[in-house]
Amino acid sequence: MIRIKICGITRREDAQAAAAAGADAIGLVFVRASSRAVTIEQADRICRALPPFVTRVGLFVDAAADQVAQVLAEVALDCLQFHGDEEPDYCRQFGRPWIKALAMGGDALPDWKRYRQADALLLDSHGEGKLGGSGKVFDWDRVPPLDRPWILAGGLAPQNVAEACRRLCPDAVDVSSGVEIAAGIKDHKQMQEFIKAVRHG
Repeated sequence: MIRIKICGITRREDAQAAAAAGADAIGLVFVRASSRAVTIEQADRICRALPPFVTRVGLFVDAAADQVAQVLAEVALDCLQFHGDEEPDYCRQFGRPWIKALAMGGDALPDWKRYRQADALLLDSHGEGKLGGSGKVFDWDRVPPLDRPWILAGGLAPQNVAEACRRLCPDAVDVSSGVEIAAGIKDHKQMQEFIKAVRHG
């Protein structure tokens, strides 16, 4: 079964609606430059509002190690997702499962073999050094043969995710802007439609 993550959650009610619709995970963005950024206090309230067995993922971009440690000390995150130029040794130091996002929007394919120790790789449509959440799809024909669990992101929406799942058979899909009314504000109906499209094609 393809797992589903709703990323860029900023409100408790959206997190609860995502879980009720069947999402396996929610993503919290700890990047000040992002329009979907949350504070530690916001993230803690969101995590406490979720039911059991929904994975709480924290997203970081080239953050100082002590910043990540501070978040982990105060927010019950299950998994970390890194979108910058983080080295593998940096990513694994926090004692949590970790996902490495790879930028598929550049001219050259990223060196995914560098991150052999990642629990999963996330292929996103952003260019090198940029955040995801752009709402743009990258060329799916560029997906390399991967020898580990991987997550498809970038421009997914209720209208195209079923086709993506059929064509690429990812282990999981990750959506943010494709189910939003505005940056960080999720449309509950669109989340339901997205999850239905993944589950039932």
